[in-house]
Amino acid sequence: MKISEQDVLIVVDVQNDFCTGGALAVPDGEKVVPVINRIAQRFRNVVLTQDWHPGDHVSFASNHAHKKPYDTIKLPYGAQVLWPDHCVQDTEGAEFHKSLHTAQASLVLRKGFHRDIDSYSALYENDHKTPTGLLGYLRERHLKNVFVAGLAFDFCVRYSAEDARKAGFEVAVIEDACRGIDIDGSMAATHQSLKSLGISIVNIEAFL
Repeated sequence: MKISEQDVLIVVDVQNDFCTGGALAVPDGEKVVPVINRIAQRFRNVVLTQDWHPGDHVSFASNHAHKKPYDTIKLPYGAQVLWPDHCVQDTEGAEFHKSLHTAQASLVLRKGFHRDIDSYSALYENDHKTPTGLLGYLRERHLKNVFVAGLAFDFCVRYSAEDARKAGFEVAVIEDACRGIDIDGSMAATHQSLKSLGISIVNIEAFL
Protein backbone atom coordinates (compact mmCIF):
# COMPACT_ATOMS: atom_id res chain seq x y z
CA MET A 1 0.00 0.00 0.00
CA LYS A 2 1.43 3.35 -1.07
CA ILE A 3 0.95 6.14 1.47
CA SER A 4 0.46 9.64 0.07
CA GLU A 5 0.47 13.22 1.35
CA GLN A 6 -3.32 13.02 1.59
CA ASP A 7 -3.28 10.10 4.02
CA VAL A 8 -3.47 10.43 7.80
CA LEU A 9 -3.00 7.90 10.57
CA ILE A 10 -5.19 8.49 13.63
CA VAL A 11 -3.81 6.66 16.67
CA VAL A 12 -6.57 6.38 19.25
CA ASP A 13 -5.99 6.47 23.01
CA VAL A 14 -2.82 4.37 23.42
CA GLN A 15 -2.60 5.37 27.08
CA ASN A 16 -1.47 3.63 30.25
CA ASP A 17 -4.96 3.13 31.64
CA PHE A 18 -5.95 1.15 28.55
CA CYS A 19 -2.92 -1.15 28.76
CA THR A 20 -2.12 -4.03 31.11
CA GLY A 21 -2.23 -2.85 34.72
CA GLY A 22 -4.32 0.21 33.86
CA ALA A 23 -7.64 1.21 35.33
CA LEU A 24 -9.57 0.20 32.20
CA ALA A 25 -7.17 -2.24 30.60
CA VAL A 26 -7.99 -3.55 27.14
CA PRO A 27 -6.75 -7.16 26.92
CA ASP A 28 -3.23 -7.06 25.43
CA GLY A 29 -3.66 -3.34 24.76
CA GLU A 30 0.07 -2.64 24.87
CA LYS A 31 0.67 -5.07 22.01
CA VAL A 32 -0.57 -2.46 19.55
CA VAL A 33 2.40 -0.21 20.32
CA PRO A 34 5.14 -1.86 18.20
CA VAL A 35 2.69 -2.35 15.33
CA ILE A 36 1.62 1.30 15.41
CA ASN A 37 5.22 2.50 15.70
CA ARG A 38 6.15 0.50 12.63
CA ILE A 39 3.20 1.67 10.54
CA ALA A 40 3.47 5.32 11.62
CA GLN A 41 6.91 5.57 10.01
CA ARG A 42 5.15 5.40 6.64
CA PHE A 43 2.93 8.43 7.27
CA ARG A 44 3.68 12.13 6.94
CA ASN A 45 0.50 12.91 8.88
CA VAL A 46 -0.06 11.33 12.30
CA VAL A 47 -2.69 12.37 14.86
CA LEU A 48 -2.72 11.03 18.43
CA THR A 49 -5.89 11.17 20.52
CA GLN A 50 -5.79 11.24 24.30
CA ASP A 51 -8.68 10.57 26.68
CA TRP A 52 -8.53 13.42 29.20
CA HIS A 53 -11.27 13.20 31.80
CA PRO A 54 -11.93 15.37 34.87
CA GLY A 55 -12.27 13.36 38.06
CA ASP A 56 -16.02 14.02 38.25
CA HIS A 57 -16.72 12.86 34.71
CA VAL A 58 -20.25 11.67 34.00
CA SER A 59 -19.03 8.37 32.51
CA PHE A 60 -17.38 7.23 35.77
CA ALA A 61 -19.43 4.73 37.75
CA SER A 62 -17.95 6.16 40.94
CA ASN A 63 -19.89 9.39 40.33
CA HIS A 64 -23.28 7.63 40.34
CA ALA A 65 -24.84 6.25 43.53
CA HIS A 66 -25.63 2.54 43.47
CA LYS A 67 -24.01 2.05 40.06
CA LYS A 68 -21.04 -0.10 39.16
CA PRO A 69 -18.67 -0.25 36.19
CA TYR A 70 -20.24 -1.49 32.95
CA ASP A 71 -23.77 -0.57 34.01
CA THR A 72 -25.58 1.52 31.40
CA ILE A 73 -27.51 4.69 32.17
CA LYS A 74 -29.55 7.10 30.09
CA LEU A 75 -28.17 10.60 29.61
CA PRO A 76 -29.57 13.46 27.49
CA TYR A 77 -27.49 12.30 24.53
CA GLY A 78 -28.45 8.62 24.86
CA ALA A 79 -27.16 5.43 26.49
CA GLN A 80 -23.88 5.70 28.38
CA VAL A 81 -21.79 2.79 29.61
CA LEU A 82 -20.33 3.57 33.03
CA TRP A 83 -16.60 2.96 33.30
CA PRO A 84 -14.04 2.65 36.08
CA ASP A 85 -12.29 5.98 36.69
CA HIS A 86 -9.67 6.19 33.94
CA CYS A 87 -7.44 8.65 32.06
CA VAL A 88 -7.98 11.34 34.67
CA GLN A 89 -6.27 14.58 33.70
CA ASP A 90 -2.63 14.91 34.81
CA THR A 91 -2.35 11.34 36.08
CA GLU A 92 0.03 8.60 35.00
CA GLY A 93 -2.90 6.62 33.67
CA ALA A 94 -3.70 9.37 31.18
CA GLU A 95 -0.16 9.46 29.78
CA PHE A 96 0.69 7.79 26.50
CA HIS A 97 2.29 4.36 26.79
CA LYS A 98 6.00 4.93 27.31
CA SER A 99 6.97 2.92 24.23
CA LEU A 100 4.64 4.76 21.84
CA HIS A 101 6.59 7.00 19.47
CA THR A 102 4.93 10.41 19.81
CA ALA A 103 7.50 12.81 18.38
CA GLN A 104 6.30 12.49 14.81
CA ALA A 105 2.69 13.38 15.61
CA SER A 106 1.54 16.62 13.99
CA LEU A 107 -1.40 16.88 16.40
CA VAL A 108 -2.33 15.58 19.85
CA LEU A 109 -6.08 15.83 20.34
CA ARG A 110 -7.52 15.59 23.84
CA LYS A 111 -11.11 14.41 24.16
CA GLY A 112 -13.57 13.61 26.93
CA PHE A 113 -12.63 16.66 28.97
CA HIS A 114 -16.19 18.01 29.18
CA ARG A 115 -17.68 16.79 32.46
CA ASP A 116 -21.21 16.14 31.21
CA ILE A 117 -20.54 14.23 28.00
CA ASP A 118 -18.31 11.35 26.98
CA SER A 119 -16.31 11.30 23.78
CA TYR A 120 -15.54 8.01 22.07
CA SER A 121 -15.01 9.42 18.59
CA ALA A 122 -12.02 11.56 17.72
CA LEU A 123 -14.34 13.79 15.64
CA TYR A 124 -17.45 14.29 17.77
CA GLU A 125 -18.58 14.03 21.37
CA ASN A 126 -21.12 11.30 22.13
CA ASP A 127 -24.04 13.55 21.25
CA HIS A 128 -22.78 13.21 17.64
CA LYS A 129 -23.09 16.99 17.27
CA THR A 130 -20.38 18.65 19.36
CA PRO A 131 -17.16 18.71 17.29
CA THR A 132 -13.71 18.07 18.72
CA GLY A 133 -12.10 20.22 16.02
CA LEU A 134 -10.40 17.30 14.26
CA LEU A 135 -12.72 17.40 11.27
CA GLY A 136 -11.73 20.99 10.50
CA TYR A 137 -8.07 20.11 10.93
CA LEU A 138 -8.30 17.23 8.45
CA ARG A 139 -10.12 19.34 5.90
CA GLU A 140 -7.83 22.33 6.18
CA ARG A 141 -4.84 20.04 5.71
CA HIS A 142 -6.57 18.63 2.59
CA LEU A 143 -6.37 15.08 3.90
CA LYS A 144 -8.64 12.56 2.23
CA ASN A 145 -7.78 9.04 3.41
CA VAL A 146 -8.02 8.15 7.10
CA PHE A 147 -6.38 5.11 8.69
CA VAL A 148 -7.37 4.34 12.27
CA ALA A 149 -5.52 2.27 14.90
CA GLY A 150 -5.44 2.01 18.68
CA LEU A 151 -7.74 1.34 21.61
CA ALA A 152 -10.33 0.09 21.85
CA PHE A 153 -11.39 -1.42 18.53
CA ASP A 154 -15.06 -1.72 19.50
CA PHE A 155 -15.44 1.73 21.06
CA CYS A 156 -13.22 4.71 20.32
CA VAL A 157 -11.64 3.23 17.17
CA ARG A 158 -15.05 2.22 15.85
CA TYR A 159 -16.74 5.57 16.38
CA SER A 160 -13.77 7.53 15.08
CA ALA A 161 -13.77 5.46 11.88
CA GLU A 162 -17.53 5.73 11.46
CA ASP A 163 -17.59 9.50 11.94
CA ALA A 164 -14.72 9.97 9.49
CA ARG A 165 -16.55 7.89 6.90
CA LYS A 166 -19.80 9.80 7.40
CA ALA A 167 -17.84 13.03 6.93
CA GLY A 168 -16.81 11.87 3.48
CA PHE A 169 -13.33 10.42 4.01
CA GLU A 170 -12.11 7.11 2.72
CA VAL A 171 -11.45 5.10 5.88
CA ALA A 172 -9.56 1.94 6.81
CA VAL A 173 -9.12 0.37 10.25
CA ILE A 174 -5.81 -1.41 10.80
CA GLU A 175 -7.13 -4.37 12.78
CA ASP A 176 -3.89 -5.85 14.08
CA ALA A 177 -2.95 -2.37 15.36
CA CYS A 178 -6.09 -2.46 17.55
CA ARG A 179 -7.41 -4.45 20.50
CA GLY A 180 -10.99 -4.65 21.75
CA ILE A 181 -12.96 -4.99 24.97
CA ASP A 182 -15.97 -6.98 23.64
CA ILE A 183 -18.89 -6.01 25.85
CA ASP A 184 -22.14 -7.78 24.94
CA GLY A 185 -20.97 -8.69 21.44
CA SER A 186 -19.46 -5.30 20.67
CA MET A 187 -16.63 -6.76 18.59
CA ALA A 188 -19.00 -8.53 16.19
CA ALA A 189 -21.22 -5.46 16.05
CA THR A 190 -18.21 -3.32 15.15
CA HIS A 191 -17.20 -5.56 12.27
CA GLN A 192 -20.75 -5.50 10.94
CA SER A 193 -21.07 -1.73 11.25
CA LEU A 194 -17.73 -0.99 9.59
CA LYS A 195 -18.59 -3.28 6.70
CA SER A 196 -22.01 -1.68 6.23
CA LEU A 197 -20.40 1.77 5.93
CA GLY A 198 -17.78 0.67 3.42
CA ILE A 199 -14.90 1.00 5.87
CA SER A 200 -11.99 -1.26 4.97
CA ILE A 201 -10.37 -3.52 7.53
CA VAL A 202 -6.69 -4.09 6.76
CA ASN A 203 -3.63 -5.37 8.60
CA ILE A 204 0.04 -4.53 8.81
CA GLU A 205 0.95 -6.68 5.82
CA ALA A 206 -0.72 -4.07 3.62
CA PHE A 207 2.03 -1.60 4.60
CA LEU A 208 5.06 -3.84 4.17
